[in-house]
Amino acid sequence: MSEQGLLTDENLALLKKIREHLRARLGIISIAFIAGLAIGIPASAGMIKWLLTDANLLPDGANVITLTPVEFIMLQVKVGAWLGCLLAIFVIAVEGAWRSQISAKIPHPGRTAIITAFSVIALAVGGIWYAFDLLTPMLLDYLSADAQAAGLNTEWRLNGYVGFILNLSVACAIGFQAPVATILAIRSGVVTRQQIKEYRRHIWFTTFVLGAALSPPDPLSLFLVSLPIIVLFEMALIVDSFMGETKDVKN
Repeated sequence: MSEQGLLTDENLALLKKIREHLRARLGIISIAFIAGLAIGIPASAGMIKWLLTDANLLPDGANVITLTPVEFIMLQVKVGAWLGCLLAIFVIAVEGAWRSQISAKIPHPGRTAIITAFSVIALAVGGIWYAFDLLTPMLLDYLSADAQAAGLNTEWRLNGYVGFILNLSVACAIGFQAPVATILAIRSGVVTRQQIKEYRRHIWFTTFVLGAALSPPDPLSLFLVSLPIIVLFEMALIVDSFMGETKDVKN
């Protein structure tokens, strides 16, 4: 494999390091996911009812229906699973920040963990706000108007309607963690700033791929989800450049 290829020895070593890091923390990740599942399933019924009645997101002429007896139950499980994923990401980020500071022998690792926790929560809230207040109304109106212009009745399945809103919100909440992930990766010595710059175009491409996987399956949603993530990623590189060089961390 040439040095210009994606799977160089250096990249394979990096992927192995990340895999070992996540495997070593599988227990705490599982606990966070189960906790989110246990909280999310009971709480999802009220959230779904609110989205259908009080959120004022449903376009004029659109109706929400259920087609199977278990659709509502399965949707609740989906909500709980997404909450579990968000909690797991939160735990990984905070724990990773704390351990990276200890490994680098930087004083006050707890302070860094607190700052990271606050940043993760603030970025997640910002992502959900961006998705819920800006993207969701615009996209629902656009999709509804497009269907009605074609002479179609806009009757949406419950899972499709709530899932659309949920996928957008979760995609933005996760994607908006790009600054935290970037700065932690550089500060902990997992990668260098120069390595990230060298593979910037690959990171951009991966962002669009993940955006396509997490966002609803239409090009407009993909673009509107991926673009702010790329902007946040570039801002993280600028912020890191003002923080000075890091020492290599040997785990």
